[in-house]
Amino acid sequence: MIVGVPKEVKNHEYRVGLTPDQVTELRLWGHQVLVQKNAGEAIGFMDEHYVMAGAQMVDCPSDIFAEAEMIVKVKEPQPEECKMLRSGQVLFTYLHLAPDLHQTQALVQSNAICIAYETVTSANGRLPLLAPMSEVAGRMSIQAAAHHLEKANGGRALLLAGVPGVPAADVVILGAGVVGSAALQMAVGMGSRVTIIDKNLDRLRELDALYGNKIHTLYSSTANIERSVLSADVVIGSVLVPGGAAPKLVTRRMVSAMKSGSVIVDVAIDQGGCFETSHATTHQEPTYQIDDVIHYCVANMPGAVARTSTMALTNATAPFVMQIANKGAQQALIENPHLMNGLNVYQGHITCKAVACAHGLDYMDPTTMMH
Repeated sequence: MIVGVPKEVKNHEYRVGLTPDQVTELRLWGHQVLVQKNAGEAIGFMDEHYVMAGAQMVDCPSDIFAEAEMIVKVKEPQPEECKMLRSGQVLFTYLHLAPDLHQTQALVQSNAICIAYETVTSANGRLPLLAPMSEVAGRMSIQAAAHHLEKANGGRALLLAGVPGVPAADVVILGAGVVGSAALQMAVGMGSRVTIIDKNLDRLRELDALYGNKIHTLYSSTANIERSVLSADVVIGSVLVPGGAAPKLVTRRMVSAMKSGSVIVDVAIDQGGCFETSHATTHQEPTYQIDDVIHYCVANMPGAVARTSTMALTNATAPFVMQIANKGAQQALIENPHLMNGLNVYQGHITCKAVACAHGLDYMDPTTMMH
């Protein structure tokens, strides 16, 4: 198979779909790999590294899209990339279609086979291709919060950890999944006072057993969320509905009643965000204020630590890339139900129920089209 790796074009996105090591593996199995020049240069994966691994370097993304049978990316295709997709071509990347009708329509019109990292599953029911970036984003969320609590950045002029004789900042984490757990680890490590809220009592028991009286756990209810948010210096939003739009757990009214200079970090922004006041931002302009509350809603947080993120992501995606390359997309999807769960759009049809539901569009069971 001819596998193509274009350079990412989203604002301040420096990750790359394959590392030179993964190119080596694909070449050993007889596959051809096209990599756009300078695709990984910003994070130390130089063109000569790809050439040594056996890749063919290509000047223009249009040439990669024209020749490759499978496109391996990191972020969702931008409008100019959607136009270059063709019928039957495989796109393997993060898509986050639930909050993005325009991209959904463009992918349906392309007639391509679009597999989303974020809905591929594992045998234990988890999301193995979302997990590494969730770990990065969760840890980064506390770094971002600490930075924006500083007065020079508009915050409450607080040190997250406090000092002896002065209380630490209050951090509230909504959701105890991979993002929330990673944020919790960092927040506790930095000495802040942490409350984590989730509706999964078994998960809360696990965290309570792990951290003991270093944290507070709360069952997720509207009343508990409101009380916690109003007393918080930092609120981390980390809820997830796989493939679907994030629920709006914090209302505009709650935000308006928060402390002046407090910080919201909405890690769920890729799926639309879990605060009513959230809208996506970029690393170029990461924050905005509503009612004196700082909102950090960067949609590609792991892109700021792109070398770490690329290696973590490609460790997880590489086995699936190899399956698709070795067997062809249709056979790989039929044989691997976990990969099939990643299929969001198949040759003009939406094949992810959560995406179809989010946009009020028709859903097609992909297995009926392939057997």
